[in-house]
Amino acid sequence: MDLHSLSGLPAFLLYFVVAGVLIVAYMFVYTWLTIHHEFELILHQVPGAAIALGMSLIGFALPLTSAIAHSSDVIDMAIWGIVALIVQVLAYYLARIPVPDLSKRIAEGELGPAIWLGCASVTAGLINAASMSS
Repeated sequence: MDLHSLSGLPAFLLYFVVAGVLIVAYMFVYTWLTIHHEFELILHQVPGAAIALGMSLIGFALPLTSAIAHSSDVIDMAIWGIVALIVQVLAYYLARIPVPDLSKRIAEGELGPAIWLGCASVTAGLINAASMSS
């Protein structure tokens, strides 16, 4: 076994752990700010809640991975991760403009509003990720 091939392991672990902490923080903040209770709805088999939350998580992970790839250090990555969190929260509030009762409709099991929110989240994440790499 070539020990040189493991030389990047400490940096990998550091970035991986910090990214994990950011993901947990994102899930906490996002589910706290949204009007509907995602995990409760998911436990009660409301697929729209899982779709919207899952796509939101992808929308957050996209710029987070870009931040990992393009940051100068882990502090820089964490700062851009916080920016990604803020962008996703804004995406949620912007998605509510054309569908003001978005959370209520997701909680009632409607898939259309959930897919709309999920797509808005992924779109925001894609634009956010691309903006970070410029």
